[in-house]
Amino acid sequence: MDVKVDRELDLRGEVCPFTFVKSKLELEEMEEGQVLRVLLDYEPSAENVPKSMREEGQEVLSVRRIGDNLWEVLIRKKR
Repeated sequence: MDVKVDRELDLRGEVCPFTFVKSKLELEEMEEGQVLRVLLDYEPSAENVPKSMREEGQEVLSVRRIGDNLWEVLIRKKR
């Protein structure tokens, strides 16, 4: 999937619930339709951030493991 990423948020070293809170704050500064790439190294966050974003009405484009202990979450701002 080839998606243009507008912003990147590196949350390695952060844990829940800060990963979701910081992702949400970053999205609030973005325009509708823009894509945020979030990097996470905490496995529960790789599950919780996408789940919470969907509950907030955002579009989760993908959740991929991209390293040994590293996940990439792509979120498109819906509102």
